[in-house]
Amino acid sequence: MHPATPPAPPPDLVPIRRVLVSVFDKTGLERLAAALKTAGVEVVSTGGTARALAAHGLAVTDISSVTGFPEVLDGRVKTLHPHVFAGILARADRPDDQAVLAEHGIGRFDAVIVNLYAFEAAVARPDCLPHEAIELIDIGGPSLVRAAAKNHAFTAIVTDPDQYDDLIAALAGGGTTLVGRKLLAARAFERTAAYDAAIARWMARHAGLVATGSASGAAAAASGCDDDPPLPARMSLDLEQRLALRYGENPHQSAALFAPVGTHLGLAGLRQLAGKELSYNNLLDLDAATRLAGLLQDPAAVVIKHTNPCGAASAASVAEAVATAMAADPTSAFGSIVAVNRTFDLACAEVLTAPGLFVEVVAAPAFEPAAVELLTTKPAWKASVRLVEMPAGDPWEPTAGLELRSVAGAFLAQRPDEICDDPATWRVVTTLAPPADLTPALDFAFTIVRRLTSNAIAVCRGTSLAGAGTGQTSRVDAVRLALEKAGERARGGVLASDAFFPFPDSIELIARAGIAAIVQPGGSKRDPEVIAAAEAAGIPMVFTSRRHFRH
Repeated sequence: MHPATPPAPPPDLVPIRRVLVSVFDKTGLERLAAALKTAGVEVVSTGGTARALAAHGLAVTDISSVTGFPEVLDGRVKTLHPHVFAGILARADRPDDQAVLAEHGIGRFDAVIVNLYAFEAAVARPDCLPHEAIELIDIGGPSLVRAAAKNHAFTAIVTDPDQYDDLIAALAGGGTTLVGRKLLAARAFERTAAYDAAIARWMARHAGLVATGSASGAAAAASGCDDDPPLPARMSLDLEQRLALRYGENPHQSAALFAPVGTHLGLAGLRQLAGKELSYNNLLDLDAATRLAGLLQDPAAVVIKHTNPCGAASAASVAEAVATAMAADPTSAFGSIVAVNRTFDLACAEVLTAPGLFVEVVAAPAFEPAAVELLTTKPAWKASVRLVEMPAGDPWEPTAGLELRSVAGAFLAQRPDEICDDPATWRVVTTLAPPADLTPALDFAFTIVRRLTSNAIAVCRGTSLAGAGTGQTSRVDAVRLALEKAGERARGGVLASDAFFPFPDSIELIARAGIAAIVQPGGSKRDPEVIAAAEAAGIPMVFTSRRHFRH
């Protein structure tokens, strides 16, 4: 048997004699119409697009003249017809294809210009109703795009007004090139994939397959888990590169920031006002800083080094919180990331520009112009410090409310640990209860410890972090490290643990340091021994019944 003869290579240059135009986004249509008219191209179009092109002085053949059938069902059916799709899919190098076109009187399309209904923009509106979203699920548009992209050897597909300039240049140059058609086809398939993924995400929510929020406190307490309703069985992500980075965690690693297409919340929506480009490590620290600052209700500042708080405080003003947070561990704070949960004003900038202080990044919901002016003109600061505005809004919506973390070959997904704890639900387990004036400190400490790397311990004086023990393989070592960092500030302060104490040895260290009260989740089989140790030391202990590991 002789091997099949391979097809001849497709032509490089395809003249544009006949095009189909059907666009939802009318941007740039006047310019396109003028170029098509000048080139003498035959134009077939649909509904509103045909009327818009005619208004720009272009002779247009309505699609119904091609199909022999009117648009029906409020425009739901208009292009789905063999006289349209055969004209797009016919292969110019196949005599049998050409014979079919001739037999049925079908004209070939050299280019298809289509953009899709604005489904993504519609469902992003909080007031978008289901019937509105459903009517914006495009049927004919994606079919036209896929058909033209499949037949890119002979047909050009244009899916975005940004591509009109290239098409106009091709009209003037005698036609589209094979390289150009391949690139357009690649972009077209990316567009339909993103469009279908957006519809799939919305439809999953509409069908109740994806949770729109975490369980209520009562439901969570009853189930022991916030994942109610259940996690989706499938998730589609369409990511685009937003920020090219000089390198990753180390100079030999290439890196970039990717975000779901159309998302402008969280780090995907940051706005850099000043300073050098952000690095991979800056972005990791920035995420840790802004997430912790967002958990604090009063004016607050957080100082992050290597994704862990080395300083944190809430106070009557943001400037006071910044000063207190920076003073907690000045050595670690040098070259850190600072995030605040209110507008960063001139008073905050004056605190940071005091002699001996320097930070890599300052993040805030907004900056006063005077603060920006000071930080960007101060000689030791202006060339380096990055000022970043973070947008408000839920950054987890594009990922179905889930926090994703990459592991080799896969992703882990969980509901973000973003729900604030309620001290009113906590339980005093020792005979002695903490004094009422320690409640704010205990609440603050348990908020801070949840954003420390486990095993984690936070020692606080009032609403200020005094010492942190992070990333230890034993809890007693985390206690030892936190107390060592706090020094004399531990005496009279409070201590929070992100998980239960497995042995009473930690309580012995805590007692010697003069800690006034302890807050921890509880849940160990040795809880009675730990409680007994606290009783013997005269230290009030509170159980929260909620663990906050962060690996």
